[in-house]
Amino acid sequence: MPLMQGVPDRFIATSDAAEFRLPSHRPGVELYRAHIVRHAFEPHTHDGFGLGAIESGVERFRYRGADHLAPADSVVMMNPDEVHTGRAETEGGWHYRMAYIEPSVVAEITGEPGWWFGDVVREDLPSARRVTVLLDALWQAREPLAIDSLLFELLAQFRRHARVPRAVLDGRAARFAPVLDYLHAHLSRRLTLDELAAVAGLSPFHFLRQFQAQHHATPQQMLMALRLAEAKRQLSQGEAPAQVAAAVGLADQAHLTRAFARRYGITPARYQRALQR
Repeated sequence: MPLMQGVPDRFIATSDAAEFRLPSHRPGVELYRAHIVRHAFEPHTHDGFGLGAIESGVERFRYRGADHLAPADSVVMMNPDEVHTGRAETEGGWHYRMAYIEPSVVAEITGEPGWWFGDVVREDLPSARRVTVLLDALWQAREPLAIDSLLFELLAQFRRHARVPRAVLDGRAARFAPVLDYLHAHLSRRLTLDELAAVAGLSPFHFLRQFQAQHHATPQQMLMALRLAEAKRQLSQGEAPAQVAAAVGLADQAHLTRAFARRYGITPARYQRALQR
């Protein structure tokens, strides 16, 4: 997908800034974050759904022949190919994050073709802040499995706002013990959704949906849980944190420290010292 029509790659005013990112392994998805103060977007469209949240400030835009305001802590849900504009309504502009996802990708991930949104803006503080967290995590993610899992979670946040045709259930039961064994055996590797789906004998996003329903976690969440459980086991045996981080597939010791503390409320070093008492 090309950079968005109507969105310049640089702005005249130094107060305006926007960034784009395209996940290399998942065509049809574009990530976008911006702080806009002076720039006024001319009428333009997107090939994909525009799904995001306003972090601060207020945006004014024209969509489907009417003016709308999107304040802080609101979610934005634009349908593909709808002409719209955008400009700041507040003096300090507005900060926002968006994901532009083509309809075929939404259908593939959710298993529900035909999504459509009636409302373009909803003020919903809890949802908006969760969407912001997910979009930030997507921006930072580099592993294909993490990106796909986060896309699945992001679309789940917007599911309750979408008008979706009645789903047809395929009724296939998937058994995930071989997948869990595969995850255990490859903790240090950068895994892909396609790879795990092949182990289960399912198409990638059907596998992701079934895995989530079975384990109440995405494959990436499960992988990280298994990585940290193994890290805890190795730390308890006196292995050095840097070696443990490499063994379980984390970027470095700092990554291990952050991830370990988020899950266990203590750093690896303090955990090891506690075991030595």
